[in-house]
Amino acid sequence: MSINTFGHLFRVTTWGESHGPALGATVDGCPPGVAIDATMLQHWLDRRKPGQNKYTTQRREPDEVEILSGVYEGQTTGTPIQLMIRNTDQRSKDYSEISEKFRPGHADITYWQKYGIRDPRGGGRSSARETAARVAAGGVARAALTGLLPELQITGYMVQMGPHQIDRAAFDWDQIDQNPFWTPDAQAAEDWAAYLDALRKSGDSVGAVIEVVARGVPAGLGAPIYGKLDTDLAAAMMSINAVKGVEIGEGMNAACLRGSENADEIRMGANGPEFSSNHAGGILGGISTGQEIVVRFAVKPTSSILTPRATITKSGETAEIVTKGRHDPCVGIRAVPVGEAMMACVILDHLLLHRGQIGTNRGTIG
Repeated sequence: MSINTFGHLFRVTTWGESHGPALGATVDGCPPGVAIDATMLQHWLDRRKPGQNKYTTQRREPDEVEILSGVYEGQTTGTPIQLMIRNTDQRSKDYSEISEKFRPGHADITYWQKYGIRDPRGGGRSSARETAARVAAGGVARAALTGLLPELQITGYMVQMGPHQIDRAAFDWDQIDQNPFWTPDAQAAEDWAAYLDALRKSGDSVGAVIEVVARGVPAGLGAPIYGKLDTDLAAAMMSINAVKGVEIGEGMNAACLRGSENADEIRMGANGPEFSSNHAGGILGGISTGQEIVVRFAVKPTSSILTPRATITKSGETAEIVTKGRHDPCVGIRAVPVGEAMMACVILDHLLLHRGQIGTNRGTIG
């Protein structure tokens, strides 16, 4: 399994397993002179860590990040940054009964078929615990972006839980940090609490849709064909554990629109071009327009549930399985800060690529 790195100039390699001694990330390509320390990164990890409320897994991990290299006297040196997060609350015995069985919906069966070996403790490398390393790396990206794009804001939130969507007319940015679901709709948060509580008590789970918006992204990031900004954003979000679909801007709904409805009209404003709408999600031809970049991704229901499921063993025998342990009834909740981290990593990567090839935008209007 050699492909554990993403990015072009800002490159992140994650390592470690759910029930190993530690996991982490090696971040290469971060510019030197970026102010950073463990406390800054911890802010983002605290938003993702488990056990914060009854709607997430009750595994108690402090997720304390350690910076082992690449930082001197509070500044990045331009050399690889090694980040480590120790695992402290593993309960590997919870998985002893399933070591010979494949959990439906999990990567157990594909890992076994491909490698002939798997770590059944919490899913090993396929566990969503791996995303803690991404969030730490995203904190590094955010720190670098603070100096390069001070106006940039990256915000993720949940727009759908199971069949229940938010009311866009009630959208309130200030509500996002005021509820355990990171949703901008206060009424939806109240409704989802009762809905998820019932699911959790029944031993079942549910999926979700997350939206991540980047405001303050300049025009010009990305390149045609194989270097598209939306290509890398889609790949980054799709690589998150349990994600089964990604869309940019209008996304799949664009297939339902006419050209006269979908194309965002342009007019000249006081400070340059302005668009009448943002069906494109802030990207045209793979290049950012200067509008908000809007990405959504769908997270499947947690496959580790207490509801009995039919499966087979490694020897091919029919079996039934109940996955014990501590699992998220809606893993999409903790996917919100992960999506933000991936957005930050991709934007920084493309900003560095842009500066390397173009420097500053060459085309002028008006």
